[in-house]
Amino acid sequence: MRAMSIPAPDPSQRLKITEIFLSLQGESSRVGWPTIFIRLTGCPLRCGYCDSAYAFYGGEWHTFDQILDQVRSLGARHICVTGGEPLAQKNCTELMRRLCDEGYQVSLETSGSIDVSKVDVRVSRVVDIKTPGSGEVTRNRWENLPLLNAQDEIKFVLCGREDYDWAKQIIVEHQIEGRSPILFSPSQDQLDPRALADWIVADRLNVRFQLQLHKVLWGNVAGK
Repeated sequence: MRAMSIPAPDPSQRLKITEIFLSLQGESSRVGWPTIFIRLTGCPLRCGYCDSAYAFYGGEWHTFDQILDQVRSLGARHICVTGGEPLAQKNCTELMRRLCDEGYQVSLETSGSIDVSKVDVRVSRVVDIKTPGSGEVTRNRWENLPLLNAQDEIKFVLCGREDYDWAKQIIVEHQIEGRSPILFSPSQDQLDPRALADWIVADRLNVRFQLQLHKVLWGNVAGK
């Protein structure tokens, strides 16, 4: 009697995952909420300040059903899809759609180098703008900015005064103010948070200063 073969997983229904874990959201307007993080593997960028380089390689394949089962077991309503660069895996958009269909509050953290137009309208897109100090300023996809709205957010990670002045210029040139909330973050160990706070106050900028709460609480460790 011939053994029954088990069909291979459908490639369109899976993603390579580095980790799935429950923590507090440390950034954006959702800071402080218990949040399930789904960290996808892989990223085409190499920012000098990256704090998740461990997600560039490795990871394990998970089907959508496996991901959803694990998410349900963790018991929180807020979900952050992050990386690496999650949109580098084309199936990421379908996972976010399914998460939204199940009633989760979903946010996406993306480098801003990949088209965000296919992301479900229910997802809050937190889009980085890469500064000169990041080493990846040429990777910015400026066409993303007109697509954003009030539920999305635009983030600048700043490495010094040059980045700060550059970011102010970009806000004006691309008419970002009033489109989406703008976040200014100091790059850890590169820019003194107090200096950035003083610059924002002195210039009366209509931006939100933020520190990474998870690093304040637990340090720069994976899974937090």
